[in-house]
Amino acid sequence: MNVHRIPRSVRWRASLALVMVAALALTTGVALGSRQTGQASTITALIGSSGPAETFAVNNAAKAFTKRTGIELKVVVASDLGQQLAQGFASGNPPDIFYLGNDQVATYAKAGDLAPLDNLKNVKSFYPSLRAAYTYKGHLYAAPKDFSTLALVLNTNAWKKAGLTAKSYPKTWKQLAAVAKKLTRSGQTGLCTGPEFHRLGVFMIQAGGWLVSKDGKTATVNSKANQNAFNFVKSMMKAGSFKLTNQIGAGWGGEAFGKQQCAMTIEGNWIAGAMTHDYPNVKYKAVELPAGPAGKGTLQYDGGWGLAAASKNKADAMAAISYLTASKVQMGNAKAFGVMPSVKANAKEWKKLYPQFAAFLTGADYSRSIPTIPDIATVLGDFNQQLQGLPQSDPKPILNRVNGELQSILK
Repeated sequence: MNVHRIPRSVRWRASLALVMVAALALTTGVALGSRQTGQASTITALIGSSGPAETFAVNNAAKAFTKRTGIELKVVVASDLGQQLAQGFASGNPPDIFYLGNDQVATYAKAGDLAPLDNLKNVKSFYPSLRAAYTYKGHLYAAPKDFSTLALVLNTNAWKKAGLTAKSYPKTWKQLAAVAKKLTRSGQTGLCTGPEFHRLGVFMIQAGGWLVSKDGKTATVNSKANQNAFNFVKSMMKAGSFKLTNQIGAGWGGEAFGKQQCAMTIEGNWIAGAMTHDYPNVKYKAVELPAGPAGKGTLQYDGGWGLAAASKNKADAMAAISYLTASKVQMGNAKAFGVMPSVKANAKEWKKLYPQFAAFLTGADYSRSIPTIPDIATVLGDFNQQLQGLPQSDPKPILNRVNGELQSILK
């Protein structure tokens, strides 16, 4: 998972799942070929864990890999993944494999820090959109290990009190505005989400806009479509039916939704952990985001395994990545800490296990990842800062500013 985007407290927690993963990790096998004893190497894996459940799952998968192959896979949990990874590259002594977000891929690939994974054994099993998210200049630089999408999460009690039914689930922007207005009652806002591109960006996609042109060479942040998207958001804000979390004193959409400050929020499947752990009495449902003028659209957040170009054990490291992204291991991770598997063949089983969250996985068919552009994380960081003032600001100057910043790094 892209842990930078997800609060640490919001993953699913289930002690039973830990037991299941332990058993699964000891029995799951992936054909990696035989190794002669005495020839084993040690592979170091640096991860950014969301909590004990994820750490437990990865460690058990690593033990199972070692038992099967004789290759020691040592898991290191980073206190600051980005900083430690950057320091490893700078010192010339990075971990062999590591968690990598797609917003970092282009930067590190351009610098020559990453080894291509085009020959990874199970490369064709991943969702095409996930492979694209980790492809830079025609080469795959990370293996997708899991992902998340955004959906519309609604409070079912508030829904009923407003006289709404399942037939009222919004399918269009007009319907979203209408139900948000009906749900704005008794001190509760109809819709809320975080003040950032990583949430509000869904409206850009639904309007037919995006950050860059199709060829990836031109910034399109200030396009007419994106202006229409933010003008729609502003219209709901002016109506009082849509607020950003910084307006209501909440740290993120899950907190505001859990505290019932808003009846709907735009969030990812990680919200399940917060609801179970912190707000168990709030009943909710996840549905697909409504379509905009250009159709459906949502944002996708990817977690991947990267391989250091400086690794002295690339073949063994590649075998480890292949194992850690195998179908059965990914389903074990899903049961342990709530992620969605990056292997398309797992979709049916995942939806059967978690039918209440099917909308998140359905969104994979039309979701978009952040473009693989060097230093794009810096630009999006400023975009997020600017969007905090959106309720009082005209969107156009914000979009113009970010467009200029993005164009400068594209050059």
